[in-house]
Parts: sequence; C-alpha cells; structure tokens
Amino acid sequence: MTDIKSYEAPIDIQGILELLPHRYPFILVDRILDFDKGKNITGLKNVSMGEPFFQGHFPGEPVMPGVLILEGMAQVGGLLAYLSAPEMIGEKLVYFAGLDKVRFRKVVRPGDQLIFKLEMIRQKVKLTKMSGKAYVNDELVTEAELMATFA
Repeated sequence: MTDIKSYEAPIDIQGILELLPHRYPFILVDRILDFDKGKNITGLKNVSMGEPFFQGHFPGEPVMPGVLILEGMAQVGGLLAYLSAPEMIGEKLVYFAGLDKVRFRKVVRPGDQLIFKLEMIRQKVKLTKMSGKAYVNDELVTEAELMATFA
C-alpha cells in the first residue's frame, strides 16, 4: 500500500501513474493542481493534436469526444476517491458506476487546456458521488454528477 503522506499537490504524471491503472493512450489527466482530502480536487489535461482520437473525430474539424472529457473527469474523480481513502490504494480499483445531469456546453479542441474541478458530494464505504465540471479558459465546457465504486 502507498503512503498517502507522499501525495501532496501538485501531483505530476508519475504520481498519477502510481495511483491510476490507466496508461497511454487512455490516461486523460496530466497533473493534479490541488486537492483537499474528502472534499475537492483540481486536475489538468493538455489537449494535443497528437491525441489518437483526433484522426477520426473529426478530420478537418478536430473536436475532443464528450465521452473522453467525461473519462478525464472520472479519472480525476478516481484520484480524489483514492486520496480520500488511502487504504484502497493498491488494494482496490475505482470503477465508474454512473453519470447524472451530464451537459456539454462547448467543444474542446486541440491546444485547449482542460481544467477538471470535482467536489465530493458523499463518500461511503463502497460508493462515492461527486459533482464535476470541466473548463477551458475559465468557461464551463462540461458538467456532470459522477458515481464511482471501489471493487
């Protein structure tokens, strides 16, 4: 088990890879800027034209798929769940359990920097519920309520 005391903001990609099982091309968070255990977290994703999904979504008009924005949000939420329940690190995986109130407000394009902000609504032994928002240049692009479980 990893000692939570070793995780202080900011957390770089090496620290993120210690906590999450995701790997390229599916790791969708580059840095954790800040977190408050059991309360909130802020993560960052630099969106690059080199992302593999831009080849087909859409040629000539690259737009980040909304489901991948949600996946990035979920990964940041998973990090909050781990950092809030450090006894689960290395013992259990965090799985997406549900989404509510999803809204896509604006498109995300190559060159954008996504800022994910999640707040804990409640955390029980197995189920965590969070409110998430994604921003580009301080403009809301996506919002959702996410549920996750340790298994």
